[in-house]
Amino acid sequence: MHIVYPAVVSALLFSVGVYGVLARRNTILVLMSVELMLNAVNLNLVAFDVWLGDRLHSGQVLTLFVIVIAAAEVGLGLAIVLALYRNRRTVDLDHLRDLAEPGEPGDEQAAEAAAEAPGDQDPGDLALIPAAPPRSQAAHTPADPADHPPNASQAGQPGEKGQAETEDGRAGEQPVKRGGPR
Repeated sequence: MHIVYPAVVSALLFSVGVYGVLARRNTILVLMSVELMLNAVNLNLVAFDVWLGDRLHSGQVLTLFVIVIAAAEVGLGLAIVLALYRNRRTVDLDHLRDLAEPGEPGDEQAAEAAAEAPGDQDPGDLALIPAAPPRSQAAHTPADPADHPPNASQAGQPGEKGQAETEDGRAGEQPVKRGGPR
């Protein structure tokens, strides 16, 4: 067998894989494209091993190592994709830009947040402002007394929920704790 045929097929496979990595937006398709590129490398290793007539079959041994690495890459890659989907409900690479630097091309979310932010804040500081407290803190944060006036059974009874005794012994409302800039 001539070496040109597997080399051309391998080059075509690798080219399709590179196109898939560069042009696709779906994370699963990008992982499949990486697998195509690794299979193109495997085809080259086996073809050149047969063509050179290596007695130790080094190309085929390297192919086994590449297959093992590809299997590990698939397992880890799919685990990451599943975790991203659980957290963000998307596997679109354009929507997974939380770790991107502000101001990079295609970072419309940071630009919109900077335009809506009050005051003279640097867009890099927007990541430091918490959007909402975690559920565990929100459950323990006392409600604003203006939002929930006490009902008739709680009025004037110290020690009830939402009431606290003042220094002179009268029942009063608890102070409201604010949780940072809004």
